[in-house]
Amino acid sequence: MTKLIVICGATATGKSSLALALAMRLGSVILSADSRQVYREFDIGTAKPTVAEQKLVSHYLIDICDPTDMMTVADYQEQTQALIASLGVIPPLLVGGTGLYIRSIVQGMKIPRVAPQTELRSQLESLGQQQLYAMLQQVDPVAAQKIHSNDLVRTLRALEVYYVTGFPISEQQGENPPNYPILQIGLDCDVEKLGNRIKQRTEQMIANGLVAEVEKLCQKYGADLSLLNTLGYQEIKQYLAGDISLSEAKELTVLHTRQFAKRQRTWFRAYPKIEWFDADDPDLLEKVWQRINEFISCTSS
Repeated sequence: MTKLIVICGATATGKSSLALALAMRLGSVILSADSRQVYREFDIGTAKPTVAEQKLVSHYLIDICDPTDMMTVADYQEQTQALIASLGVIPPLLVGGTGLYIRSIVQGMKIPRVAPQTELRSQLESLGQQQLYAMLQQVDPVAAQKIHSNDLVRTLRALEVYYVTGFPISEQQGENPPNYPILQIGLDCDVEKLGNRIKQRTEQMIANGLVAEVEKLCQKYGADLSLLNTLGYQEIKQYLAGDISLSEAKELTVLHTRQFAKRQRTWFRAYPKIEWFDADDPDLLEKVWQRINEFISCTSS
């Protein structure tokens, strides 16, 4: 029987190192649930598993997309579901902090497969959010009730799906949960300790060559590449442009990462099926290992 083990939580809680140790014990593989690790060349700033770590355990769903392309949640879901179905009886570990990626798998989100329509979006945006929202209220009142009147991104997406498919996005959404057992492990720790972890990791990324990575990416793809406006890359890009000092870039990265971690914690805490463990517990590995063995034994009987 197919089974799945999820290791989730906020950034810098030690998900990757725990998953690596667990996968080695299980003889299993790791499926990344990180929306930036799917992109090639974005390595240090995304805390992507090192070459040495990838030799210890097979990692999937990293380096599968060019930085100039877009990996949608629907694309991710399709590839991940296919991998889980093909991997056999040893449970793979789905590991990461991108809540939407994880939700798409564990809850089987129904996602309209409509690629972004650049020209259509441009035409719609020119109308202004007030008119767009009024249009949405006409064509899909159910979706409009769930979307704030000032939320341009979701309004555009809902209209885009409607005009491409001819059907309201609200009729194409929902959930179809998988029929195999899933164990969801969440890592968390004290906010102050998490802040220290984030600071240490930021320093380590700089020491590992993040500045050179960002400089190379800017030269190759241009500073306007959307991925270069994400956490860690945007701040270093500002430093390279001469707008701020390196110490200021570090401070901003830590601040923005802490804000991001707070949003992640809020997201994951909303899901009652996640079983939480203290990331700073010295016996964390053994406690999680015991829970995994209980899960495997229970679902195999």
